[in-house]
Order: sequence, then structure tokens, then C-alpha cells
Amino acid sequence: MSKKISKAFKALGMVVKNPYLLNNVLDEQEYWRKHVAFCHDRETSLPVVDITTLFPEFNVKVNPYAYLDGATLPIDIAVLKALAVKYNVKDYFEIGTWRGESVANVADVVDNCTTLNLPDEEMKRLGYSDDYVNMHRFFSKDIKNVKHLFGDSHKFNFEEHYHKYDMVFIDGNHHYEAVVKDSHIALKLLKDENSIIVWHDYAFEPETIRWSVMAGILDSTPTGKLYRIYHIANTLCAVYINEDLKTSVLKINEKPDKYFEINIKAIKK
Repeated sequence: MSKKISKAFKALGMVVKNPYLLNNVLDEQEYWRKHVAFCHDRETSLPVVDITTLFPEFNVKVNPYAYLDGATLPIDIAVLKALAVKYNVKDYFEIGTWRGESVANVADVVDNCTTLNLPDEEMKRLGYSDDYVNMHRFFSKDIKNVKHLFGDSHKFNFEEHYHKYDMVFIDGNHHYEAVVKDSHIALKLLKDENSIIVWHDYAFEPETIRWSVMAGILDSTPTGKLYRIYHIANTLCAVYINEDLKTSVLKINEKPDKYFEINIKAIKK
């Protein structure tokens, strides 16, 4: 999630100078699309569940939200809060913190939140600027029911956290291998069979699947649980939830069957 916009502009500049690079991006997604088709016999998205199916009276306040680079979409944060309320989430775990907007919102409706992100020193070692590093946890650092952990999710010792969380939000590295590893970890973190996993950036846009992430989700989930994974319409999120939900097939450029009312209020810090 972090630095997505700046990376996108950098990548766009590289493509302009070297048009052949665009083929690499397209070829990668085509590779994973074929992988999903071959390994999972799926030619389209995950089954799509409508927001109004999950939440018949969907009405969520998102606060805080900065509208700056790399932020999770407001609708995605709203879905996290709505899931937490509907399913009585008490303990929440998040992989990937950035400014802390998502966990700050969820903390408003759950008892305990825990997040994991790379240590500041590690991000600096990787070449990130001080300004970028200092923006991490901006909205969440002073919230009493948010605990910040530091480490690489692929090296961190999670044992004391196994079987403790009602909901896990995966929003770290979105490459295939990372999605597989984080998903395996998330399954171990779940408290019981009614616990929830939400993957962010399962899609590039609400109607455009990110096949590399979808492949990682499907390859890391036990076969007997695959039928419980859904694409939440109008969002970039996939969700594992122990509920049989009415679904549809993703259709591109479909006529909207609803709209969202948005009220935006700026509050000075």
C-alpha cells in the first residue's frame, strides 16, 4: 500500500521511456491469470458479494482519512469497520500500517488492535526518506487500544499471537510470494472458525482483478475453505468469512444498481 502513487508515477515514466516494459507488467498478470485458470479452474474473479448483502443498512463514518498517497480507499476502511461491528470483532490484527488510517478507524469499534510493520531503522536502511518513515503510524501512534509491533512479517515470530484474533487485515507486500506467506500466517492468527481475513489490493480497481494477488490467496487457502472467499463489490478487498452468501459474477462496465452518499469534512490537526 505504502508509496503506491509515487511508485506508479515512477513506473509510468519508465514505461514512457521504455514502452516494452508495459508488456512485462501485462505479461505478469496474464501469467497469473492463466495460473488461476489452470490450478483453480477459475476464469473470472472470486464470487462477488454485494455490500448491501453483507450489510443491508450500510452506513459507516470513516474518520480519520487523509486523502494522500498510498491510502486505503475510504470504502475499504468502511467495510473493515462494518465487518468488525457486524461480527462482534474484539481482537484485530493488521499486517502493514502506513499512516495508521485503517487501524485508527477499526480501533473505534473493537477492543484491541495490533499492527505489524517494518521497523523505522529497516525502512531507512532500505533507502526510504526520513519524511516517509516518520509518516508511519501518524494517525494510530497515540491510540490506547492499538499496539504497534515491528518486524518483517516473513521473519517475525508470531507464535504468541496464534489463535487470538477475530479479524486479520493483510495489507503488506502484494507480490505473489508475499501474499502466500502472509495468508499462511493469517490463518494461524485466527481465533476460531468464525474469524475473518480481509486481503487488500486483491484488485487494482473495483472491476479490475490483480491476478497475482488472487493467485496468492487461492494457493495459500486450504481447499475446503476456498468457497468462503469472496470479492466485496465496489472495493479492492477479498474476504474469507464463514458464511454462505449470495453472490454474482463480476461484470465490467455494468450499470450501477446503487450509489453511495459521501460527505467530506476537513478537520485541521
